[in-house]
Amino acid sequence: MFKNCSHHLSLQLNTDSLMDLKKTQPFLYLGLFYLIISFITRIIFFFHPITSADFTLSEVLKVLVIGIANDVFVFILASSVLALYLLFLSDSKYKKPYGPLILSLLVLIFLYILIVPNNIFKQYGGSVTKIVLIFVGLKAFLFGLMFFFPQKRIKIRNVLYFITLFLYVLLIVFNAVSEYFFYNEFGVRYNFIAVDYLIYTNEVIGNIMESYPVVPLFSGIFIITLAITLLIYRKTRNELQNLPDFRQKMILLGSFAVLVAISLLTLPVMMQIKSTNVFADEIGSNGLPKFYWAFTHNELDYFQFYIQMDEKQAEKNFLSQYAEPSLSRPVASAQPEIKKNVVLISVESLSADFLEHYGNTQKITPFLDSLADRSLMFTNLYATGNRTVRGLEALTLCIPPTAGESIIKRENNKNRFTTGSVFKSKGYDVKFLYGGYSYFDNMQDFFAGNGYGIVDRNNFKPEEISFANVWGVADEDMAKKAIQVMNAEARSGKPFFNHWMTVSNHRPFTYPDGRIDIPGDAKSREGGVKYTDYSLRKFFEMAKKQSWYSNTVFIIIADHCASSAGDTELPMDKYRIPAIVFSEGFIQPQKFDGLMSQIDVMPTVFGLLHFNYTSKFLGQDVFTKEFQPKAYIATYQDLGLVKDNSLTILSPVKKVKQYSLTPETGKIAPEFNIYYKENLLKKPEQKLVNDAVSAYQSTSYWVKTNALTR
Repeated sequence: MFKNCSHHLSLQLNTDSLMDLKKTQPFLYLGLFYLIISFITRIIFFFHPITSADFTLSEVLKVLVIGIANDVFVFILASSVLALYLLFLSDSKYKKPYGPLILSLLVLIFLYILIVPNNIFKQYGGSVTKIVLIFVGLKAFLFGLMFFFPQKRIKIRNVLYFITLFLYVLLIVFNAVSEYFFYNEFGVRYNFIAVDYLIYTNEVIGNIMESYPVVPLFSGIFIITLAITLLIYRKTRNELQNLPDFRQKMILLGSFAVLVAISLLTLPVMMQIKSTNVFADEIGSNGLPKFYWAFTHNELDYFQFYIQMDEKQAEKNFLSQYAEPSLSRPVASAQPEIKKNVVLISVESLSADFLEHYGNTQKITPFLDSLADRSLMFTNLYATGNRTVRGLEALTLCIPPTAGESIIKRENNKNRFTTGSVFKSKGYDVKFLYGGYSYFDNMQDFFAGNGYGIVDRNNFKPEEISFANVWGVADEDMAKKAIQVMNAEARSGKPFFNHWMTVSNHRPFTYPDGRIDIPGDAKSREGGVKYTDYSLRKFFEMAKKQSWYSNTVFIIIADHCASSAGDTELPMDKYRIPAIVFSEGFIQPQKFDGLMSQIDVMPTVFGLLHFNYTSKFLGQDVFTKEFQPKAYIATYQDLGLVKDNSLTILSPVKKVKQYSLTPETGKIAPEFNIYYKENLLKKPEQKLVNDAVSAYQSTSYWVKTNALTR
């Protein structure tokens, strides 16, 4: 008798365990599909042309193992919604008295949101009320169907289950495609740029629509999603016939809660695993937690995440480079001030190696190359970052980049000491010109808040636009508008300073046909560069006919390079940009080959004009005897100082790396030493570490305390 009971109990336990395991089939199938897609994505990244690194077999295996671990933990967290959905599947909730009570409650909540003008959801503003209303209404409708038509319950449940699976599979496929295109553009997984793209949906969706074959792409995504969903649905739908009881749900819920806790504790640790190979780190990571981290860390507190020194000592060390070692210091010239008009043109994504002067043989910048021969050309200049807002920040505020998001995109970005404020103090008319809508990247808020007039796409009449894409009007249309603006300013009798930001050299690289020998719909980077060069030539042809031309200084400089991907955190060749200063009869043609930063350009221009002013700029006039050759290059978290043939990088969490820089002169344009080989040093030189900490810590402190306001 006892033997039979024991056998029966053992059989029951085995049956229950098997049933509990079968209830996890949706997770197992979805998880397996996610791991396969992630594995394929990593293999593609290994062989992608942008991955300029070599891997040994052991390194590949290590990356794949770390990647699989990351994917497992991410999937566990991502499947929480599915777990909750399955947890609340029940037949008992439709029985009396629960069914009528739940349905009545859902209807009452719906009516409360719909009728009561000041309901609790209104306090959250935006679209929260509409979203909750739709959700509750849909929930009440479906619950009512399943309550009043129990014979249709399984069919309705199957439809909802299919939709749930479809959305999960769609998210997995769409995320893989998105990560591929993001990696194709930036050479990294999701970062703060992806957060920006989520915020500026109009520009981003428009960019996608114009850059890629959207119909075939989305058709392929839909077909793959539908096929995989049908496969998983057919394998698992029978499990909805017999729903787990309360005990089984508690076991499954408890197990899942443990896995979620482990994932939450482990993922942050996994994200801190770094090697000397940046591509290995990016390929082995998972884009979703990186996206979440970027979303919650748009501003990084230097004093929380980076190595520090005594603040007074840091400031003293940093300010020692100036003739007057103080933050607010007089800049005086022995010669009379020259109040020429100044036009600053920051060109979208113009890497130095697009120009023939730097060894390019494609002849895609014929005008800029010819203008450079008649200009002051800075041949060893580096951008501070890899985003437009970083370039605008460097040229407007003239300070090293700070960790996190650019100051332009922060709330406290107004009344700063800027290039515009210096010109305004001299009686100049100051404007920012942009072919797109300047609300993008918070440019309108920043420039208007710092005293600039703004001319953007809103100022164009329909007949003034010959071509436009999602980023704005074509550069040649903006050139014509710029001439109109400058003519009006010249008639006022005041000198003017105009900062024009170009847009055409940006994906999708579309422009009007017939201007250059590359079709406007070819969507090639070379075409974008060559068309921008064409537009600048048109601008100068028009400007030369104006009365103000001979009394104007033109500065043409890139905002950043076309790509930021490389073998190290901060690859030097991905930050090198061209810059020329041209003024017929005033600026003598010459090449300045000294190492310099983007933040040094405008202080140098003020020096050429012999301006007297009280400066809070942290850049230097490169023609003064106090100038110290150096450059600041950074991402949103890695802060680099290039000085004395070394690159020192400060990173979270209080990490320091240093590379020796060896010029490689045998590739292209040897006279400019455009490429540097970066060799990681085992022991960083402390003086250079102190210089880097002094620069970035002091800048962060002054930004935080509003010391750089005017």
